[in-house]
Amino acid sequence: MTESENTSFLYPFIESEETDATSLLDDLAASARGKAAESARLQGESLDEYGNALTIAGSAMAERFRRGGRLYTFGNGGSSTDAATLASLFSRPARGRPVAAWSLAADNAVVTALGNDVGFELIFKRQIIAHARDRDVAIALSTSGSSADLMTAITEAKQRSLLTIGFSGHDGGRMAVADDVDFCFTVHSQSIHRIQESHAMLGYRLWSVVQEHMARANQAQAI
Repeated sequence: MTESENTSFLYPFIESEETDATSLLDDLAASARGKAAESARLQGESLDEYGNALTIAGSAMAERFRRGGRLYTFGNGGSSTDAATLASLFSRPARGRPVAAWSLAADNAVVTALGNDVGFELIFKRQIIAHARDRDVAIALSTSGSSADLMTAITEAKQRSLLTIGFSGHDGGRMAVADDVDFCFTVHSQSIHRIQESHAMLGYRLWSVVQEHMARANQAQAI
């Protein structure tokens, strides 16, 4: 595979072998502006579609955190990185109240041991079994919404009475129709990059709602 083939899906105009630097830079800038505009559009549409659901889900999460609940996030590939970022936002926020939160892919020793000993599809389920309690929250992130290891873990989490939340893309996949998912936030796009950008925004909004509810509860207790 040539270098142009590696980048053609991102920058198809590079394959035309432009030699004019100014024209090429203009095309690159236009491409970046187009991607930014599409990302902003998707984020706005997702907020419009899920504003009420985010408020309800955030309120339910805050109630569990006030009872000592913990958050477990998980995903594969780039979504694993997004899951780690989301867990960090809750556990080490720049402002507001921190809560106990873990990314289940963060411990390489645990993930590789489970993948080797019991199978990749069980790497998150086994950790839910080992650590989760009925007051906890599980958030799975998947651009397809159909990753088998995530759905297996979500089913286990639901059976243990955790609040279950899915972030998906495209048509929502299995997450969108699963009874084991209490809230599913689907970003309607075919682009993995745009889906993950909107997932980050939706996660931040969810965190904001949680912080708002916990702050109001603390103020009520102080009166």
